Amino acid sequence: MSNPNDPKFSREEREEPEFVEKLVAVNRVAKVVKGGRRFGFAALMVVGDGKGRVGTGHAKAKEVPDAIRKATDQAKRKMIRVPLREGRTIHHDVKGTSGAGKVILRSAPGGTGVIAGGPMRAVFDCLGIQDVVAKAVGSSNPYNMVNATFEALKNMESPRQVANRRGKKVGDIVAAREASSGSSAKVAEEKAQA
Repeated sequence: MSNPNDPKFSREEREEPEFVEKLVAVNRVAKVVKGGRRFGFAALMVVGDGKGRVGTGHAKAKEVPDAIRKATDQAKRKMIRVPLREGRTIHHDVKGTSGAGKVILRSAPGGTGVIAGGPMRAVFDCLGIQDVVAKAVGSSNPYNMVNATFEALKNMESPRQVANRRGKKVGDIVAAREASSGSSAKVAEEKAQA
């Protein structure tokens, strides 16, 4: 039993609850050697803080718990920050690819929930997204789906980043977005009436 006054003990206590860890896949892998096959396990983990930071890790070991621990450590080291809109959804629609896996992520209004399959859902849960619509096209390999989702999230830009890049004000960017979504809603309404 560790001493609660020990600084290392308190750091571990603080670190545990702040990360959400999701095990996406565990595979049995084999290495062929002179005497036959040596079996091990590969784990794919997604780790996030639920507030816009998320990372993925993939590791192999002789036993499942060791593979999970190594993958979790790798995911914590490779975390990226993703800008969220109102802390619940993504700012704009975005696509990502990895190998033969392609994903399409779309922002959604409040109350929609996470509409996504398997590995993508784990990424959104760890990231803290509450409203998103996602579609996977092509490969359903969990490694490709997770990597494609991360590629899409890396391409995400907040209105502040776009405004800084273009040399405009954030209000101009947001107003343009509202105007374009308003015009598309008006077109849909006109089609419904016709």
